[in-house]
Amino acid sequence: MADKKEQHQEGQKKQEAEQKPTKKEGKQLFTNAVPAVVEEIVGRTGTRGEAIQVRCKILEGPDSKRILRRNVKGPIRIGDVLMLRETEIEARKLTQGRK
Repeated sequence: MADKKEQHQEGQKKQEAEQKPTKKEGKQLFTNAVPAVVEEIVGRTGTRGEAIQVRCKILEGPDSKRILRRNVKGPIRIGDVLMLRETEIEARKLTQGRK
């Protein structure tokens, strides 16, 4: 009977150890992001106009003071700060061939 109790307690300890993340297994919750301030709203893009193309100036990091063109989904105004995951890729220019 004592053996069963010991086995049960050992099984519970193993389960608790599996559930608790250790420092070695700890996961990073967020990726590094770079702040950029919106300087100009270029126009709407996307098949239904759901995205807005903006020009933003990067504030920190190796690409600081560089101006990028990005597509943003949701409400946006001049002066808003975007947190960019990457700064290498730039959005295509909007085509002005609309009627």
